[in-house]
Amino acid sequence: MADIARYPFVRHLRGGATTYVQHLRGGKTVRGGVGATFWFRPLSAVLTEVPVDDRELPLLFHARTRDFQDVTVQATVTYRFADPALAATRVDFSISPDTGAWRATPLDQIAGLLTQTAQQYALDQVAEAEMTDTLVGGIGPIRDAIAAGLASDRRLTDTGIEIVGVRVVAVRPEPEVEKALGLPTREQVQAEADKATFERRAVAVERERAIGENELQTKIELARREEQLIEQRGANARREAEEAAVAATTAAKARAEGVRLAGEAEGQAEAARVAVYRDLPEAVLLGLAVKELAANLPAVETLVLTPDLLSTALAKFGVAPKE
Repeated sequence: MADIARYPFVRHLRGGATTYVQHLRGGKTVRGGVGATFWFRPLSAVLTEVPVDDRELPLLFHARTRDFQDVTVQATVTYRFADPALAATRVDFSISPDTGAWRATPLDQIAGLLTQTAQQYALDQVAEAEMTDTLVGGIGPIRDAIAAGLASDRRLTDTGIEIVGVRVVAVRPEPEVEKALGLPTREQVQAEADKATFERRAVAVERERAIGENELQTKIELARREEQLIEQRGANARREAEEAAVAATTAAKARAEGVRLAGEAEGQAEAARVAVYRDLPEAVLLGLAVKELAANLPAVETLVLTPDLLSTALAKFGVAPKE
């Protein structure tokens, strides 16, 4: 919107860098240009302001294919006023000399014109093919049809409008039809997902089986080694028992030999003693026996000798008792 400063009897207009401003007086163009700045009298001046920058117009409309299916086309048209002076003569771009605002809605009028024109070319393109062909063919044919139609449209050219570009964002059928069309693909994707799941489960089962076999082989190997260990322990126990038996036998033989040698020595000593006692008189032997007996008897506090005992003893030693 132009910037207008108010002064007594006159006004000052300052345009923008992307707007074309035109000053008319008496039906004739006094001045005009992009970014123009000038003084004018409000009572005699007619002012117009036309934007010259690129503008985008979003479009959303329904079309019917050859097989009577509705599709929704979403597109964007970029345009600009290549000849703003010509556009000002075809569309009301006049502004208020007091506020600088448009007196009408020129951009809405241009938007309606572009929408109806683009929709016409898109409808013609969609109506020539069936829905599946339209969806499979994509947005390219529809975009080309709209761009070619708008570029060659006489009314747009006479209005000074230049089409900069056309973009078709999407071409979609009704939700129910879209769901039905996507069902085979979803089924295929689901089938592939199930196949991948089954394969993954099969791999997991195979891995579990391999792990189980490894565990079983490990247990078998441990049992075999435990059996070998038990056998080795038994062999060791038998060997220890045999060695213990041999050692016990050797010790018994040694003890028996010691006992035999001790017996022989004792027999020899006893024989020597007997040989010594063999030639002694009877009385001496009796005395030694009494001595030996006395050494082995318990302590005697009182000894009573009777005459009979004393005479018998003296008779043994060869002494006659006195009368």
